Amino acid sequence: MSESNPAAGGQPVKKTGTAQRKKARKLVLQALYQWQISGSSIAQVEAEFRTDHDFDRIDSAYFREVFSGIPKEVTELDQAIEPFLDRAIVDVDPVEMNVLRMGVFEFKHRIDVPYRVVINEAVELAKSFGGTDGHKYVNSILDKLALRLRAAETRHKPS
Repeated sequence: MSESNPAAGGQPVKKTGTAQRKKARKLVLQALYQWQISGSSIAQVEAEFRTDHDFDRIDSAYFREVFSGIPKEVTELDQAIEPFLDRAIVDVDPVEMNVLRMGVFEFKHRIDVPYRVVINEAVELAKSFGGTDGHKYVNSILDKLALRLRAAETRHKPS
């Protein structure tokens, strides 16, 4: 079954399950971390990940969109996040910073994904890969950003 993805210019995309999307998010986070720490190009990191991981078991279109999109917009994403931080960006754990970037990217470009799902998935990534209480920090910041970036959607949230 396929559907149209507004973020992909209305192109039809293969419908994928939540498990495939969850695995893709995990790989995106790992790839972003590798890109940030190693200084390798996006193309090089993606090629390594395609070689080392089974892309038939993940939402590879999502991986490609988010992993290639975040580096192109990293300055804008960081500018959106920065007002909500309690410290300088350079002092935020790299894993948590990349989880925040992924969340903001999804808020902006994946309106097909409900904001609560974006936050929940980000919190789960932070629990798995971030510091001890990093998930609380990520949750707090993304909750505030959702009010700004998904204002219409958050206005209609049930109590």
